[in-house]
Amino acid sequence: MTKPLRVALIGAGPAGIYAADILSKAGLEVSIDLYERLPAPFGLVRYGVAPDHPRIKQIIVALQKILGRGDIRLIGNVDVGTDVSMEELRRHYDAVIISTGADKDAPLPVPGIDLPGSYGAADFVSWYDGHPDVPRTWPLEAQSVAVLGVGNVALDVARILAKHVEDLMPTEVPANVVEGLRQSPVTDVHVFGRRGPAQVKFTPLELRELGKVPDVDVIVYEEDFEFDEGSEAAIRSTNQTKQVVKTLTDWTLRDPEELTASRRIHLHFLHRPVEILGTDRVEGIRTERTELVGDGTVRGTGTFVDTPVQAVYRAVGYFSSALDGVAFDDVAGVVPNDEGRVLDEDGEIVTGLYATGWIKRGPVGLIGSTKSDAQQTIGHLVADVESGRIAAGAAPAEPDALIAALEERGVPTTSWSGWELLDAYERSLGEAEGRERVKVVPRDEMTRVSRGEES
Repeated sequence: MTKPLRVALIGAGPAGIYAADILSKAGLEVSIDLYERLPAPFGLVRYGVAPDHPRIKQIIVALQKILGRGDIRLIGNVDVGTDVSMEELRRHYDAVIISTGADKDAPLPVPGIDLPGSYGAADFVSWYDGHPDVPRTWPLEAQSVAVLGVGNVALDVARILAKHVEDLMPTEVPANVVEGLRQSPVTDVHVFGRRGPAQVKFTPLELRELGKVPDVDVIVYEEDFEFDEGSEAAIRSTNQTKQVVKTLTDWTLRDPEELTASRRIHLHFLHRPVEILGTDRVEGIRTERTELVGDGTVRGTGTFVDTPVQAVYRAVGYFSSALDGVAFDDVAGVVPNDEGRVLDEDGEIVTGLYATGWIKRGPVGLIGSTKSDAQQTIGHLVADVESGRIAAGAAPAEPDALIAALEERGVPTTSWSGWELLDAYERSLGEAEGRERVKVVPRDEMTRVSRGEES
Protein backbone atom coordinates (compact mmCIF):
# COMPACT_ATOMS: atom_id res chain seq x y z
CA MET A 1 0.00 0.00 0.00
CA THR A 2 1.51 3.35 -1.03
CA LYS A 3 1.74 6.11 1.51
CA PRO A 4 0.22 9.51 0.74
CA LEU A 5 2.42 12.56 0.28
CA ARG A 6 2.40 14.32 3.64
CA VAL A 7 2.35 18.11 3.30
CA ALA A 8 2.23 20.81 5.98
CA LEU A 9 1.27 24.41 5.28
CA ILE A 10 2.22 27.15 7.75
CA GLY A 11 -0.44 29.85 7.85
CA ALA A 12 -4.21 29.45 7.44
CA GLY A 13 -4.93 32.71 5.68
CA PRO A 14 -6.14 32.87 2.06
CA ALA A 15 -2.68 31.97 0.69
CA GLY A 16 -2.44 28.77 2.73
CA ILE A 17 -6.05 27.73 2.23
CA TYR A 18 -5.98 28.28 -1.54
CA ALA A 19 -2.68 26.39 -1.83
CA ALA A 20 -4.13 23.50 0.19
CA ASP A 21 -7.22 23.47 -2.01
CA ILE A 22 -5.20 23.42 -5.24
CA LEU A 23 -2.91 20.69 -3.88
CA SER A 24 -5.90 18.57 -2.86
CA LYS A 25 -7.09 18.61 -6.48
CA ALA A 26 -3.68 18.07 -8.09
CA GLY A 27 -4.13 14.34 -8.72
CA LEU A 28 -1.76 13.18 -6.01
CA GLU A 29 -2.56 10.95 -3.05
CA VAL A 30 -1.92 13.55 -0.39
CA SER A 31 -2.46 14.25 3.31
CA ILE A 32 -2.59 17.97 4.12
CA ASP A 33 -2.20 19.66 7.50
CA LEU A 34 -2.72 23.41 7.78
CA TYR A 35 -0.95 24.97 10.79
CA GLU A 36 -2.09 28.35 12.11
CA ARG A 37 -0.50 30.49 14.83
CA LEU A 38 -3.86 31.82 16.03
CA PRO A 39 -6.74 29.76 17.42
CA ALA A 40 -8.92 30.79 14.44
CA PRO A 41 -8.17 30.60 10.70
CA PHE A 42 -8.50 33.13 7.80
CA GLY A 43 -5.55 35.44 8.55
CA LEU A 44 -5.91 39.00 7.31
CA VAL A 45 -9.45 38.38 6.09
CA ARG A 46 -10.43 38.09 9.77
CA TYR A 47 -7.79 40.40 11.22
CA GLY A 48 -6.91 42.84 8.43
CA VAL A 49 -10.24 43.92 6.91
CA ALA A 50 -12.05 46.82 8.56
CA PRO A 51 -15.20 45.70 10.41
CA ASP A 52 -17.38 48.05 8.33
CA HIS A 53 -16.49 46.16 5.13
CA PRO A 54 -18.53 42.97 5.60
CA ARG A 55 -18.74 42.34 1.84
CA ILE A 56 -14.98 41.76 1.74
CA LYS A 57 -15.31 39.38 4.66
CA GLN A 58 -17.55 37.27 2.42
CA ILE A 59 -14.26 35.81 1.21
CA ILE A 60 -14.42 33.84 4.45
CA VAL A 61 -17.51 32.05 3.10
CA ALA A 62 -15.46 30.68 0.19
CA LEU A 63 -12.59 29.72 2.50
CA GLN A 64 -15.00 27.98 4.88
CA LYS A 65 -16.31 25.82 2.05
CA ILE A 66 -12.76 24.62 1.36
CA LEU A 67 -11.91 23.76 4.96
CA GLY A 68 -15.40 22.44 5.66
CA ARG A 69 -14.93 19.59 3.16
CA GLY A 70 -12.85 17.69 5.72
CA ASP A 71 -9.92 16.69 3.48
CA ILE A 72 -7.64 19.42 4.86
CA ARG A 73 -6.83 19.24 8.57
CA LEU A 74 -6.63 22.55 10.44
CA ILE A 75 -4.24 22.62 13.41
CA GLY A 76 -4.62 25.99 15.12
CA ASN A 77 -2.95 27.78 18.03
CA VAL A 78 0.48 26.45 17.02
CA ASP A 79 3.35 28.88 16.53
CA VAL A 80 6.00 27.38 14.26
CA GLY A 81 9.29 28.54 15.72
CA THR A 82 8.03 28.50 19.31
CA ASP A 83 5.73 25.52 19.82
CA VAL A 84 7.44 23.45 17.13
CA SER A 85 10.61 24.07 15.15
CA MET A 86 10.83 24.11 11.37
CA GLU A 87 13.36 21.28 11.61
CA GLU A 88 10.90 19.18 13.63
CA LEU A 89 8.07 19.96 11.25
CA ARG A 90 10.13 18.83 8.27
CA ARG A 91 10.86 15.49 9.98
CA HIS A 92 7.13 14.77 10.03
CA TYR A 93 6.24 15.88 6.50
CA ASP A 94 7.50 15.16 3.01
CA ALA A 95 7.00 18.80 2.02
CA VAL A 96 6.34 22.07 3.84
CA ILE A 97 4.76 25.18 2.32
CA ILE A 98 5.27 28.54 4.03
CA SER A 99 2.20 30.76 3.73
CA THR A 100 2.62 33.05 6.72
CA GLY A 101 1.79 36.28 4.87
CA ALA A 102 2.87 39.71 6.08
CA ASP A 103 2.01 40.63 9.64
CA LYS A 104 3.79 43.89 10.47
CA ASP A 105 4.39 47.36 9.09
CA ALA A 106 6.99 48.18 6.49
CA PRO A 107 9.56 50.63 7.85
CA LEU A 108 9.52 54.32 6.98
CA PRO A 109 12.96 55.79 7.67
CA VAL A 110 12.23 59.45 8.38
CA PRO A 111 13.36 61.48 11.42
CA GLY A 112 10.93 61.34 14.32
CA ILE A 113 9.17 58.18 13.19
CA ASP A 114 9.83 56.59 16.61
CA LEU A 115 8.34 59.44 18.64
CA PRO A 116 5.48 58.57 21.01
CA GLY A 117 2.28 59.10 19.05
CA SER A 118 3.72 57.54 15.88
CA TYR A 119 2.17 54.17 15.03
CA GLY A 120 2.15 51.47 12.40
CA ALA A 121 -1.17 51.03 10.63
CA ALA A 122 -0.90 47.24 10.86
CA ASP A 123 -0.88 47.44 14.66
CA PHE A 124 -3.89 49.75 14.68
CA VAL A 125 -5.78 47.49 12.25
CA SER A 126 -5.00 44.51 14.48
CA TRP A 127 -6.39 46.44 17.45
CA TYR A 128 -9.69 47.44 15.87
CA ASP A 129 -10.09 43.97 14.34
CA GLY A 130 -9.74 42.26 17.72
CA HIS A 131 -6.44 40.46 17.13
CA PRO A 132 -5.68 38.46 20.29
CA ASP A 133 -1.97 39.32 20.39
CA VAL A 134 -2.18 43.13 20.59
CA PRO A 135 -3.03 45.29 23.64
CA ARG A 136 -6.74 45.78 24.32
CA THR A 137 -6.44 49.56 24.61
CA TRP A 138 -5.24 52.15 22.12
CA PRO A 139 -4.15 55.74 22.90
CA LEU A 140 -6.78 57.69 20.96
CA GLU A 141 -5.91 61.13 22.29
CA ALA A 142 -5.25 63.17 19.12
CA GLN A 143 -7.58 65.79 17.71
CA SER A 144 -5.65 65.95 14.41
CA VAL A 145 -4.04 62.86 12.89
CA ALA A 146 -1.79 62.17 9.89
CA VAL A 147 -2.03 58.95 7.88
CA LEU A 148 0.89 58.29 5.54
CA GLY A 149 0.06 56.29 2.42
CA VAL A 150 -2.58 56.20 -0.31
CA GLY A 151 -3.69 52.57 -0.39
CA ASN A 152 -6.85 50.94 0.91
CA VAL A 153 -5.29 50.33 4.33
CA ALA A 154 -4.67 54.08 4.66
CA LEU A 155 -8.32 54.72 3.76
CA ASP A 156 -9.47 52.11 6.29
CA VAL A 157 -7.40 53.69 9.05
CA ALA A 158 -8.58 57.20 8.17
CA ARG A 159 -12.22 56.10 7.99
CA ILE A 160 -12.17 54.19 11.29
CA LEU A 161 -10.49 57.13 13.03
CA ALA A 162 -12.99 59.65 11.65
CA LYS A 163 -16.18 57.60 11.76
CA HIS A 164 -18.61 58.09 14.64
CA VAL A 165 -18.62 54.92 16.71
CA GLU A 166 -22.42 54.65 16.53
CA ASP A 167 -22.07 54.00 12.80
CA LEU A 168 -19.82 51.00 13.55
CA MET A 169 -22.24 49.35 15.94
CA PRO A 170 -23.97 47.09 13.35
CA THR A 171 -20.59 45.46 12.63
CA GLU A 172 -18.60 42.83 14.53
CA VAL A 173 -16.37 45.49 16.13
CA PRO A 174 -15.31 44.26 19.61
CA ALA A 175 -16.62 45.97 22.75
CA ASN A 176 -13.22 47.25 23.86
CA VAL A 177 -12.73 48.92 20.47
CA VAL A 178 -16.15 50.58 20.71
CA GLU A 179 -15.21 51.98 24.11
CA GLY A 180 -11.84 53.23 22.85
CA LEU A 181 -13.24 54.92 19.76
CA ARG A 182 -16.05 56.48 21.77
CA GLN A 183 -13.49 58.43 23.80
CA SER A 184 -11.57 59.69 20.75
CA PRO A 185 -11.47 63.52 20.38
CA VAL A 186 -10.47 63.38 16.69
CA THR A 187 -11.86 66.01 14.33
CA ASP A 188 -9.40 65.96 11.42
CA VAL A 189 -7.52 63.16 9.66
CA HIS A 190 -4.92 64.15 7.05
CA VAL A 191 -3.94 61.50 4.47
CA PHE A 192 -0.66 62.19 2.65
CA GLY A 193 0.59 60.72 -0.64
CA ARG A 194 3.84 61.67 -2.37
CA ARG A 195 2.51 61.32 -5.91
CA GLY A 196 -0.54 62.66 -7.75
CA PRO A 197 -4.21 61.62 -7.88
CA ALA A 198 -3.62 59.29 -10.84
CA GLN A 199 -1.02 57.31 -8.88
CA VAL A 200 -3.00 56.51 -5.73
CA LYS A 201 -3.73 52.87 -4.89
CA PHE A 202 -7.27 53.29 -3.61
CA THR A 203 -9.89 51.12 -5.25
CA PRO A 204 -12.86 53.06 -6.69
CA LEU A 205 -15.38 51.43 -4.37
CA GLU A 206 -13.32 52.13 -1.23
CA LEU A 207 -12.94 55.76 -2.28
CA ARG A 208 -16.62 56.29 -3.08
CA GLU A 209 -17.61 54.75 0.24
CA LEU A 210 -15.32 57.21 2.00
CA GLY A 211 -17.52 60.01 0.69
CA LYS A 212 -20.64 58.43 2.21
CA VAL A 213 -19.55 58.23 5.86
CA PRO A 214 -22.16 60.07 7.97
CA ASP A 215 -21.06 63.43 9.39
CA VAL A 216 -17.58 63.13 7.86
CA ASP A 217 -16.52 65.43 5.00
CA VAL A 218 -13.77 64.45 2.55
CA ILE A 219 -11.71 67.49 1.58
CA VAL A 220 -9.34 67.69 -1.39
CA TYR A 221 -7.20 70.60 -2.55
CA GLU A 222 -7.05 71.91 -6.11
CA GLU A 223 -3.33 72.68 -5.80
CA ASP A 224 -2.71 68.96 -5.24
CA PHE A 225 -4.17 68.04 -8.62
CA GLU A 226 -1.50 67.65 -11.28
CA PHE A 227 -1.44 65.26 -14.23
CA ASP A 228 1.59 64.55 -16.42
CA GLU A 229 1.95 62.33 -19.46
CA GLY A 230 2.36 59.28 -17.27
CA SER A 231 -0.81 60.18 -15.38
CA GLU A 232 -2.83 60.58 -18.57
CA ALA A 233 -1.54 57.22 -19.80
CA ALA A 234 -2.57 55.58 -16.50
CA ILE A 235 -6.06 57.08 -16.75
CA ARG A 236 -6.45 55.81 -20.30
CA SER A 237 -5.08 52.35 -19.55
CA THR A 238 -7.24 51.28 -16.59
CA ASN A 239 -10.87 51.91 -15.79
CA GLN A 240 -10.01 51.74 -12.08
CA THR A 241 -7.66 54.73 -12.29
CA LYS A 242 -10.19 56.61 -14.42
CA GLN A 243 -12.93 56.09 -11.81
CA VAL A 244 -10.65 57.09 -8.90
CA VAL A 245 -9.53 60.28 -10.65
CA LYS A 246 -13.13 61.16 -11.56
CA THR A 247 -14.29 60.76 -7.96
CA LEU A 248 -11.43 62.87 -6.65
CA THR A 249 -11.93 65.54 -9.32
CA ASP A 250 -15.66 65.71 -8.62
CA TRP A 251 -14.86 66.45 -5.00
CA THR A 252 -12.84 69.52 -6.02
CA LEU A 253 -16.02 71.00 -7.53
CA ARG A 254 -18.06 70.98 -4.34
CA ASP A 255 -19.14 74.20 -2.72
CA PRO A 256 -17.08 74.71 0.47
CA GLU A 257 -20.25 75.89 2.22
CA GLU A 258 -21.63 72.35 1.86
CA LEU A 259 -18.81 70.95 4.01
CA THR A 260 -20.40 71.23 7.44
CA ALA A 261 -19.60 67.85 9.06
CA SER A 262 -18.12 67.70 12.54
CA ARG A 263 -15.21 65.55 11.32
CA ARG A 264 -13.06 65.79 8.21
CA ILE A 265 -10.73 63.58 6.18
CA HIS A 266 -8.24 65.65 4.17
CA LEU A 267 -6.60 64.01 1.14
CA HIS A 268 -3.23 65.60 0.32
CA PHE A 269 -1.41 64.62 -2.87
CA LEU A 270 2.10 65.59 -4.00
CA HIS A 271 3.30 65.70 -0.39
CA ARG A 272 6.31 63.60 0.61
CA PRO A 273 6.70 63.03 4.38
CA VAL A 274 10.21 64.07 5.41
CA GLU A 275 10.02 64.44 9.21
CA ILE A 276 7.75 63.79 12.17
CA LEU A 277 7.95 66.91 14.33
CA GLY A 278 8.08 67.00 18.11
CA THR A 279 10.39 66.65 21.08
CA ASP A 280 8.78 64.34 23.62
CA ARG A 281 5.94 63.23 21.35
CA VAL A 282 4.37 63.88 17.95
CA GLU A 283 3.47 67.55 17.43
CA GLY A 284 3.29 67.76 13.65
CA ILE A 285 4.44 66.44 10.30
CA ARG A 286 6.68 68.13 7.73
CA THR A 287 6.08 67.29 4.08
CA GLU A 288 7.91 68.38 0.96
CA ARG A 289 5.82 69.44 -2.00
CA THR A 290 6.61 67.27 -5.00
CA GLU A 291 5.96 67.60 -8.73
CA LEU A 292 5.38 65.04 -11.44
CA VAL A 293 8.22 64.65 -13.92
CA GLY A 294 6.39 63.15 -16.89
CA ASP A 295 6.32 59.41 -16.27
CA GLY A 296 4.17 59.40 -13.13
CA THR A 297 7.11 59.67 -10.74
CA VAL A 298 7.90 62.78 -8.71
CA ARG A 299 10.77 64.93 -7.55
CA GLY A 300 11.02 67.29 -4.61
CA THR A 301 10.45 71.02 -5.10
CA GLY A 302 12.28 72.25 -2.01
CA THR A 303 9.05 73.69 -0.61
CA PHE A 304 8.09 72.33 2.81
CA VAL A 305 4.76 72.36 4.64
CA ASP A 306 4.26 71.78 8.36
CA THR A 307 0.89 70.36 9.49
CA PRO A 308 0.07 70.27 13.22
CA VAL A 309 -1.00 66.76 14.27
CA GLN A 310 -0.77 64.84 17.52
CA ALA A 311 -0.53 61.33 16.02
CA VAL A 312 0.88 59.74 12.88
CA TYR A 313 -0.05 56.38 11.35
CA ARG A 314 2.20 54.98 8.65
CA ALA A 315 0.30 52.87 6.10
CA VAL A 316 3.09 52.37 3.61
CA GLY A 317 2.76 48.61 3.29
CA TYR A 318 3.01 45.36 5.19
CA PHE A 319 6.19 43.42 5.88
CA SER A 320 6.72 39.72 6.59
CA SER A 321 8.46 38.12 9.56
CA ALA A 322 11.37 35.72 9.27
CA LEU A 323 11.04 32.07 10.30
CA ASP A 324 13.74 30.34 12.31
CA GLY A 325 15.74 27.99 10.12
CA VAL A 326 14.66 29.59 6.82
CA ALA A 327 16.62 32.18 4.82
CA PHE A 328 15.03 35.64 4.75
CA ASP A 329 15.50 38.74 2.62
CA ASP A 330 15.52 41.59 5.14
CA VAL A 331 15.19 44.24 2.43
CA ALA A 332 12.32 42.77 0.38
CA GLY A 333 10.72 41.12 3.41
CA VAL A 334 10.27 37.74 1.71
CA VAL A 335 11.64 34.21 1.87
CA PRO A 336 14.08 33.90 -1.06
CA ASN A 337 12.52 31.60 -3.63
CA ASP A 338 12.46 30.59 -7.26
CA GLU A 339 8.76 30.69 -8.25
CA GLY A 340 7.84 29.23 -4.87
CA ARG A 341 10.76 26.84 -4.38
CA VAL A 342 12.52 28.16 -1.27
CA LEU A 343 16.23 28.98 -1.58
CA ASP A 344 18.92 28.77 1.09
CA GLU A 345 21.47 31.46 1.99
CA ASP A 346 23.61 30.40 -0.98
CA GLY A 347 20.73 30.61 -3.44
CA GLU A 348 20.32 26.84 -3.73
CA ILE A 349 16.88 25.18 -3.77
CA VAL A 350 15.88 23.63 -0.43
CA THR A 351 14.30 20.32 -1.36
CA GLY A 352 10.75 19.92 -0.09
CA LEU A 353 10.35 23.52 1.11
CA TYR A 354 8.04 25.97 -0.68
CA ALA A 355 6.44 29.39 -0.23
CA THR A 356 3.26 31.06 -1.44
CA GLY A 357 1.42 34.34 -0.92
CA TRP A 358 2.93 37.53 0.44
CA ILE A 359 5.85 35.73 2.12
CA LYS A 360 6.75 34.62 -1.42
CA ARG A 361 6.16 37.73 -3.53
CA GLY A 362 5.78 40.61 -1.08
CA PRO A 363 2.58 42.35 0.12
CA VAL A 364 1.10 43.23 -3.26
CA GLY A 365 -1.94 42.00 -5.16
CA LEU A 366 -5.40 40.89 -4.15
CA ILE A 367 -7.11 37.50 -3.86
CA GLY A 368 -6.73 36.77 -7.58
CA SER A 369 -2.96 37.14 -7.27
CA THR A 370 -2.96 34.86 -4.24
CA LYS A 371 -4.70 32.11 -6.21
CA SER A 372 -2.33 32.33 -9.19
CA ASP A 373 0.59 32.43 -6.79
CA ALA A 374 -0.58 29.21 -5.15
CA GLN A 375 -1.12 27.59 -8.54
CA GLN A 376 2.49 28.28 -9.50
CA THR A 377 3.92 26.98 -6.21
CA ILE A 378 1.79 23.83 -6.20
CA GLY A 379 2.70 23.24 -9.84
CA HIS A 380 6.37 23.09 -8.87
CA LEU A 381 5.64 20.84 -5.88
CA VAL A 382 3.76 18.39 -8.12
CA ALA A 383 6.59 18.51 -10.66
CA ASP A 384 9.09 17.72 -7.91
CA VAL A 385 7.03 14.70 -6.87
CA GLU A 386 6.73 13.46 -10.43
CA SER A 387 10.46 13.89 -11.01
CA GLY A 388 11.35 12.07 -7.80
CA ARG A 389 12.90 15.15 -6.16
CA ILE A 390 10.58 14.57 -3.21
CA ALA A 391 8.94 11.25 -2.38
CA ALA A 392 5.78 10.30 -0.55
CA GLY A 393 6.47 8.62 2.78
CA ALA A 394 10.07 9.83 2.94
CA ALA A 395 9.53 11.77 6.17
CA PRO A 396 10.70 9.56 9.06
CA ALA A 397 7.98 10.53 11.56
CA GLU A 398 4.17 10.56 11.45
CA PRO A 399 2.20 13.83 11.69
CA ASP A 400 -0.11 12.40 14.36
CA ALA A 401 2.92 11.88 16.57
CA LEU A 402 3.66 15.59 16.29
CA ILE A 403 0.10 16.53 17.22
CA ALA A 404 0.33 14.30 20.28
CA ALA A 405 3.70 15.83 21.18
CA LEU A 406 2.22 19.33 21.03
CA GLU A 407 -0.53 18.37 23.43
CA GLU A 408 2.04 16.80 25.76
CA ARG A 409 3.96 20.10 25.71
CA GLY A 410 0.85 21.89 26.89
CA VAL A 411 0.00 23.45 23.53
CA PRO A 412 -3.83 23.48 23.34
CA THR A 413 -4.35 22.97 19.61
CA THR A 414 -7.58 23.93 17.88
CA SER A 415 -9.29 22.33 14.90
CA TRP A 416 -11.86 22.99 12.19
CA SER A 417 -14.65 21.67 14.40
CA GLY A 418 -13.28 24.04 17.04
CA TRP A 419 -13.62 26.96 14.64
CA GLU A 420 -17.24 25.94 14.06
CA LEU A 421 -17.80 26.11 17.82
CA LEU A 422 -16.16 29.55 18.03
CA ASP A 423 -18.06 30.77 14.99
CA ALA A 424 -21.39 29.71 16.52
CA TYR A 425 -20.44 31.27 19.86
CA GLU A 426 -19.53 34.63 18.29
CA ARG A 427 -22.75 34.63 16.30
CA SER A 428 -24.74 33.95 19.48
CA LEU A 429 -23.07 36.92 21.13
CA GLY A 430 -24.00 39.04 18.13
CA GLU A 431 -27.58 37.80 18.06
CA ALA A 432 -28.05 38.98 21.63
CA GLU A 433 -27.16 42.51 20.45
CA GLY A 434 -28.92 42.40 17.10
CA ARG A 435 -25.64 42.04 15.21
CA GLU A 436 -24.29 39.29 12.96
CA ARG A 437 -21.35 38.56 15.24
CA VAL A 438 -19.35 39.89 18.17
CA LYS A 439 -15.76 38.80 17.87
CA VAL A 440 -14.11 37.07 20.84
CA VAL A 441 -10.76 38.76 21.45
CA PRO A 442 -8.74 37.10 24.28
CA ARG A 443 -6.69 34.17 23.01
CA ASP A 444 -7.40 31.99 26.03
CA GLU A 445 -11.15 32.50 25.65
CA MET A 446 -10.98 31.76 21.91
CA THR A 447 -9.06 28.58 22.70
CA ARG A 448 -11.43 27.43 25.45
CA VAL A 449 -14.49 27.95 23.28
CA SER A 450 -12.84 26.20 20.32
CA ARG A 451 -11.95 23.21 22.49
CA GLY A 452 -15.44 22.94 23.95
CA GLU A 453 -14.25 23.97 27.38
CA GLU A 454 -16.58 26.98 27.60
CA SER A 455 -20.11 27.49 26.35
